[in-house]
Amino acid sequence: MNILVTGAKGMVGTALCNNLKNIRDGKNRTRQGIEIDEIYEYDLGSTETELDEYCAKADFVFNLAGVNRPENPDDFMKGNFGFASQLLDMLKKHNNRAGIMLSSSVQATLAGRFGNSEYGRSKKAGEELFFQYGEETGAPVYVYRFVNLMGHSKPKYNSAISTFCWAVANNEEFNVNDRSTELEVLYIDDLVEGMFDLLEGKEQHCEFDGVETVLDENGRYCCVPATHKVTLGEIVDLLEEFKSQPISLMMPKCPDGSFAKKLFSLYLTYLPADKFKYAMKMNCDDRGSFTELVHTVDCGQVSINISKPGITKGQHWHNSKWEQFIVVHGHGLIQERNINTGETVEFEVSGDKIESIYMIPGWTHNIINLSDTEDLVTVMTCNEIFNPEHPDTFFELV
Repeated sequence: MNILVTGAKGMVGTALCNNLKNIRDGKNRTRQGIEIDEIYEYDLGSTETELDEYCAKADFVFNLAGVNRPENPDDFMKGNFGFASQLLDMLKKHNNRAGIMLSSSVQATLAGRFGNSEYGRSKKAGEELFFQYGEETGAPVYVYRFVNLMGHSKPKYNSAISTFCWAVANNEEFNVNDRSTELEVLYIDDLVEGMFDLLEGKEQHCEFDGVETVLDENGRYCCVPATHKVTLGEIVDLLEEFKSQPISLMMPKCPDGSFAKKLFSLYLTYLPADKFKYAMKMNCDDRGSFTELVHTVDCGQVSINISKPGITKGQHWHNSKWEQFIVVHGHGLIQERNINTGETVEFEVSGDKIESIYMIPGWTHNIINLSDTEDLVTVMTCNEIFNPEHPDTFFELV
């Protein structure tokens, strides 16, 4: 399959082309139903001759080209309707009935606050042109009315979320006029997966009730339903949490598929290179060091413990707190004793064979570095964050 992508250098086009190449080059093997030979990337720097060649050879077309921030409102129609006409005429010229996808906007509903949108009118005109083309030629036409898109794009342009991410990551000032303003957003990765579904013939169809998407298997339009509704205040609060994470160590809750998880990924793409790395507090003494790595809201914390040769650490027990010790380098011995029954167990551990050992509540425990020359490095997880006002840690030799 040869695929033509117009608007290939925009936010959506860049992400789509990158991921189409992953499939073409065998790096993404999760989409066995898609076979790609050539990817034709058309953008502002391309020539009409190139477009003509691509239209002759394409087996599928993603039309992502468009104008959303022109200096002159008349350019909305030129960019969003005029180029579409040129593209479809070239496909007709070559009698190419390849399937074609149009990236439109929910503003094309001309409903609610979009009733007087020049951008919406231009998108609506483009939609009708595509539907008419499909009726005339028999080519499959897929029109997507996207909501606010969330991906890496130029800040202070046409995405409030991109602007907020950039501003927070770079300590720049920004304003939120109304924290209660709600956005419906579609994350770029979800959009790309939706385009892969389309190539596999698994697209979802819909109709519109005002600006609301209504799934309908016989619908005229197509959609990617994995959207999120979130307020500006919620977005900014999450971004401030992300910014504080290197200091607080607290990892915000980011369940799979959640808006928070996607926003954190996007936020990181705006970090300046000097913030890719941050220092951690190593608690050092003559025995080695102990460094907390990550705190979580409901799953405790993760730390790294380094013990110098011959050193014993621990010698304490907990009522309810429990831990896992995972030696990743060196050679050590873990000992545990039940403080009530006296039962003992011990485990010889090594970085050559990664194993996890539970430190059981009510069992005093230690970890001994058996080496005379090497440090013992241990990943330690705990089911709660250390609280100095309630340490639940009591000294007692094993």
